[in-house]
Amino acid sequence: MTVTTKDTTALSDAELAEMADLCVDREPNFDIGFLSKQREEWVLVTQAREGAKLRGYSFCTLERIGGTPSLLVGLMLVDRNSKADQALRAILHDQFRRALLAFPDEDVLLGARLTSPDGFRAFAGLDSVVPRKGYKPTGEDRAWARRLAKRFGSEKAIDDHTFVMSVTSGQVGCLDYSAAKGAIPDGVEEFFDGLDAASGQRLVVFGWAMAEALASGKLPR
Repeated sequence: MTVTTKDTTALSDAELAEMADLCVDREPNFDIGFLSKQREEWVLVTQAREGAKLRGYSFCTLERIGGTPSLLVGLMLVDRNSKADQALRAILHDQFRRALLAFPDEDVLLGARLTSPDGFRAFAGLDSVVPRKGYKPTGEDRAWARRLAKRFGSEKAIDDHTFVMSVTSGQVGCLDYSAAKGAIPDGVEEFFDGLDAASGQRLVVFGWAMAEALASGKLPR
């Protein structure tokens, strides 16, 4: 598996077509028009390939939110095959590596929108993941959910008690990943009870990549 990250402005229309082909026959059906908009909205694009075959991609940005170093995944899609876990880890590893370069010696918040419990695999090895089983979010956690929802397009679209963001118009970005193997964190299924991904609902999730873990190069686990 080889991984490259570059500015979204360097993304060609042929690459967008290849990316769209990964889910042309299944949800979330990201088409070229939608991916073109992601090229405009996000700063970096990461692609994972097995030989010449595209296995996954992600649009993200590294920025400070209220002074806090943040890695925001606007969209990630991983091919649903036996190499899904490898592709997910490869993409995140390169994005965390860039986070370390951008924010040396600092903890970094990872934020994303999920449509299924499998997406929690992206947060393996992170600290203070919200939401999580048996944890009652604080006022600051709910404030972070609103900040992230605003960055993802609409602060008013999120319920800061359930962390579910509802967008009813057009396609909505997400982290689309189905685990081929590996454990899903215990109890996270409950956060998706009643969530209607097809209608644009997403669970906003965030967690902390600690400076020591980033420096060690051990993320993701």
